[in-house]
Amino acid sequence: MTIPISVDSLLNANIVEQTRIEYKAGWNPKEVIHTLCAFANDYSNIGGGYLVIGVEEEEGLPKRPVKGIGENQVDRIQKELLNLGHRISPVYLPECEPVFYEEKLLLLIWAPGGYDRPYQAPVSLAKASSERAYYIRRFSNTVKANRSEVRQLRDLSEVTPFDDRVNLTATLSDIKKSWVLDYLREVDSTLLAQRDDFDTAELATILRIVKGPIENVRPLNIGLMFFADNPAEYFRYARIEVVDIPDPTGQGMVERTFTGPLNVQLKSALQYIRNNVIAELVQKVPGQAEAVRRFNYPYEAIEEALVNAIYHKSYQIPEPVTVRIERDKLSILSIPGPDPSISDEDLSVFRLMAAHNRNRRIGEFLKEVKMIEGRNTGIPTMVAALRRNESDPPLFQTDDERSYFQVTFKINRLFLDDIRQKSITDWLERERPKGRRTREQIKTELMLLLKTGSYSRREAYAALGYTGSPSSTFISIVDEMIDEEQLVYITHEKSPSAKLTLKTTENLNSRN
Repeated sequence: MTIPISVDSLLNANIVEQTRIEYKAGWNPKEVIHTLCAFANDYSNIGGGYLVIGVEEEEGLPKRPVKGIGENQVDRIQKELLNLGHRISPVYLPECEPVFYEEKLLLLIWAPGGYDRPYQAPVSLAKASSERAYYIRRFSNTVKANRSEVRQLRDLSEVTPFDDRVNLTATLSDIKKSWVLDYLREVDSTLLAQRDDFDTAELATILRIVKGPIENVRPLNIGLMFFADNPAEYFRYARIEVVDIPDPTGQGMVERTFTGPLNVQLKSALQYIRNNVIAELVQKVPGQAEAVRRFNYPYEAIEEALVNAIYHKSYQIPEPVTVRIERDKLSILSIPGPDPSISDEDLSVFRLMAAHNRNRRIGEFLKEVKMIEGRNTGIPTMVAALRRNESDPPLFQTDDERSYFQVTFKINRLFLDDIRQKSITDWLERERPKGRRTREQIKTELMLLLKTGSYSRREAYAALGYTGSPSSTFISIVDEMIDEEQLVYITHEKSPSAKLTLKTTENLNSRN
C-alpha cells in the first residue's frame, strides 16, 4: 500500500499535525517500536501517525537539509521493522515506503491506529528483558501509559463494535453519494436541501460514516454497509438468501439472492416474501357479520425476525442471512448466535436482552429508516403478531457455542390441512401405478387418503380414481383393514354413508 501523504507534506507539517509525526536521524529499533506501539494505540483517536527515518529533529521540527540513510540500509531496516511488528502484542504491521527527497533516501513509516487496542511493546529489546509496557502519544512525545490510561485504552477496545471501525481496505470513493442522498430523502433530512453545497466527504463526515486524518479519510464499516454499491465486496456474503422449497424432494425449489446496501436488500427481501410467500385465508362464520382472516405467517413477525438477523449477525464471518421456506414452516438463520449473556432460559421465554450490541451503528441507521422501533422491542412485537394471528409461538434455536441463531415460524393451522391434502393428492396422482392395482397398493393409497380427512366408502372409492359403486374387492379390503384395526367407522352403524377414518385413541373414545 502506498503511503497516502507526500514526504513534502510530512516535512512541512502543512496537512498532518506535528504531534502525529516523529523524525529520526537514523534507525533506532527501541525508539521506533515504542513509537509504533503508541501510534497503534491511538490514545486520542486522531488516526495514528508517521515516522520519517533519515531526518534530524530540532525543537520538534525537521532539520534541513535532510540527512538521509544509505541505500544499503533499506532492506535491513525493512526486515527489522517486520520483526518489530511481531514483537508488539497483538502483532502490528505498519506500512513502509522508501522515497527520495532532495536527492537523499528517506524511509517513511505509516502507523495508523490499530484495530486490536491496547498494544504492548517490550521496554527493552535485550534478550534477557521480558518487561512490557503500553505506550501512548502525549503531545509530540511517546511515553508509557499510566494505570488510568491503560484502563482507558482497554475501554476504547471494548466499546468499538465492528460496524463502527475504520475499514482500511476501502477508500472514500467507495461511498456513493447517490445512496447517501437516498438515505437523506428517506429520513427527510434537512441536509437534502443543501446537497449541492456538500461533496461526498463532507456529507459522510456529517453522518459519521468516515474517519481519519484529512489526508487519509477512510470509510467506517457502517458507511460501506449502507452506502456502498455492494457491501459484499468488503464483508463476504453480506446478503440475504431466500430459498423456497415447496417439495421435500427439492423439486420446484427457487433461490433468490438479495444484495446491495443493507437497508435496500432488507426491503427487497421483505417485499419478495410479502408478494410470494404471505397468504391470507378468509372464513365466514355462521351468525357473525365479520369473517375470520388469518395469514399463513404474519408479515410483522417475519419482518422483525429478518431485521434482527441483519442487525445482529457478524459481518466478520462470511455467511449470509438465510430464509428457508418449506411447506409447513419458515425459518431465518443468522451467524453467529445470540450474545452469551442471553441464557437458554431467556430464549425459552423470548427474553433477548444482550449486555452488548454486536453492531451499534446498524441499529442506529435501521432505526432512522424506521425498520426498527427501539431497544429490545423486536421480539415482543414478533410474539404479539403471532398471537393475534392465532399462530404458534416462534421457536428459537442455537447451540452451546452460540455459533448460530435460527428463528422458526410454524404455518398457521388453518393452512395445514390444505397443505396436507394437496401433498397427498399430488403424491397419489404421481405415484399411482398404471393398470390394475394390488390389494396392498390400494391399502397404502387408502391410508394416505384418510390422513386428509374422513370419507365414506363411496367417496374413498371415487377419490382413488374408480368409477361407479365400490367393488366387492374394495369393500373386502375396507373390512379387512377394519378387522386389522387400521380403520374405523366414525358412527356405530355400518352403512354406505358412514364415514371411515384412521383408527386412533381419540376416535375410539368418541365412539364410546
